[in-house]
Amino acid sequence: MLNVETARGWVRRLSPDCFALVMATGIVSVAADQHGMPSVAQCLFWLNLVIYVWLLALSGLRLARFRSEMTADFIDPSRGAGFLTVAAATCILGTQCVTVMPLPKVAIVLAVAGAALWLALIYLFFAATITARIKPGFTRSINGGWLVAIVATQSLAALLALLSGGYTTWLFSSLCLYLLGAALYLLIITLVVYRMVFFPLRAYEFTPPYWIDMGALAVTTLAGSLVVEQSPATGPLTDLLPFVKGFTLFFWATASWWIPLLVILEVWRHGWRHVPLRYETDDWDIVFPIGMYTVGTYELAHALNTPFLLIIPTIGVYVSLLTWLLIAVIGLQRLYRKSVRKGAGSGHR
Repeated sequence: MLNVETARGWVRRLSPDCFALVMATGIVSVAADQHGMPSVAQCLFWLNLVIYVWLLALSGLRLARFRSEMTADFIDPSRGAGFLTVAAATCILGTQCVTVMPLPKVAIVLAVAGAALWLALIYLFFAATITARIKPGFTRSINGGWLVAIVATQSLAALLALLSGGYTTWLFSSLCLYLLGAALYLLIITLVVYRMVFFPLRAYEFTPPYWIDMGALAVTTLAGSLVVEQSPATGPLTDLLPFVKGFTLFFWATASWWIPLLVILEVWRHGWRHVPLRYETDDWDIVFPIGMYTVGTYELAHALNTPFLLIIPTIGVYVSLLTWLLIAVIGLQRLYRKSVRKGAGSGHR
């Protein structure tokens, strides 16, 4: 049974990137809706809404009760970027309110909230990282988690494109965010790959956030595809569409290149180096890129009128659902075992 001390421990140790669960659940829901599974998509939407509210409440409690620990996480370069998952999750939940459920007013509220969170967190994170007096060093600071900054940016761009209704100002804002996200990716991925290639990377250091190397590209593909699809046939952005199409295809091709390498590194980590398989909050950073690649490829196929690409999301939606289900079951099993052990310990006392 959950007691007060256990609950306090959960709040105190809440991971900065806990909203990756909302991101993963939301994008898998969108993928299911794209492939004619409305019941699955809607069930995941309502579950995601509950999870989102619950994590917001826990985050608020942590801010109120354990502000020093939360601040320490935020100014830690290796963990601070994880807080941007709340902005990305807010925008992805808003995307669900457009594509899965007909809740446009809620989607607009979430878009405004997501934009405010994105503005506050992305500038505070980079400012805190730049001005920190004590820095832990390059290899201890940089990891795939930094790319959540791109995921948050492109998630907001995608939501604005969906809500634009062809309105030029909204589409222009979406396009600017798309280009900003692309520029940030090229900057940050250079540091991430440099760290992976030229410094020793132990198997236990290859954590799930490195999957965001691909996930950030997949959400960039989604944002660019939606800008193309939502743009009217004539207007001030028309001349830019060929550029957006080519740039989006560039990012999708790069995302596709990452997938086999990431799978190889997972085999190296668990099969060759025998790092044990066990549930961590970071595991949702694997589910999200797989789901986002599925959704992004689906939209790209429509934006470029390339139906032969649809075979990828047709298979990917089942891979996404199975991966989400597997991580969820493993997580629930771990939670159950921990509660049983705590209950047994309390009984012996």
